[in-house]
Amino acid sequence: MQRTHDGEHHRQISEGWIRASIFGISDGLVTNISFILGFAGANPGHNVIRLAGLAALVAGGFSMGSGEYLSMRAQKELFEYEIDVERRAIEEFPAAEQEELRQLFISRGIDAGLAARLSTDLMRDPDLALRTHAREELGVDPSATGNPWAAAVSSMGSFAVGAFVPLLPYLWSSSGNPILWSIGFAAVGSAGIGAAIGWFTKRGTVRWALRQLVITTFASAVTFGVGHAVGVH
Repeated sequence: MQRTHDGEHHRQISEGWIRASIFGISDGLVTNISFILGFAGANPGHNVIRLAGLAALVAGGFSMGSGEYLSMRAQKELFEYEIDVERRAIEEFPAAEQEELRQLFISRGIDAGLAARLSTDLMRDPDLALRTHAREELGVDPSATGNPWAAAVSSMGSFAVGAFVPLLPYLWSSSGNPILWSIGFAAVGSAGIGAAIGWFTKRGTVRWALRQLVITTFASAVTFGVGHAVGVH
């Protein structure tokens, strides 16, 4: 957490693992309760539903992790390439890059004289000049381009946690029909995830809890209907 003036605090949110974790646990729960209810709608038997839920947990976790890693790796390498282009331009054409900075500052409403002094001072420090150019032109901090491995592990682990919630009743019971327990766990889990997102974003825990619950309910109802319509035959 970063401290600013008068005790103001800012959390470090630029790393990709935060987004990956939130998306992963939500996706895991919605995916697996929908998967479980889709199979339950066809009434294939307890063991089949349990196997389907486990398969969805494992396959979905690896799919989320690998997809997150590849997408963040591609984004990171693209940023690094563009930053290298900017670095070479600063080394080879410093006057042009200084003028570019001056024009950028003027476009932000800074006085022309002050913009000229700022651009001159910044270009005296190549690293500072690079960071400024990267932020202004690329919208990225060269020191914070993301960590693909952290995002992949967070995504895989959080997906597994979310997917485990509706599967749990099928793991402790070997008979009967624990579908109501699974639905209840998924409802509580969805509301909890939504409330956590609302608290983290400071946008209202109740609103986010209801939003997450509605999305989960809709997805589950659709897949249950499909499973019931198709059946096991």
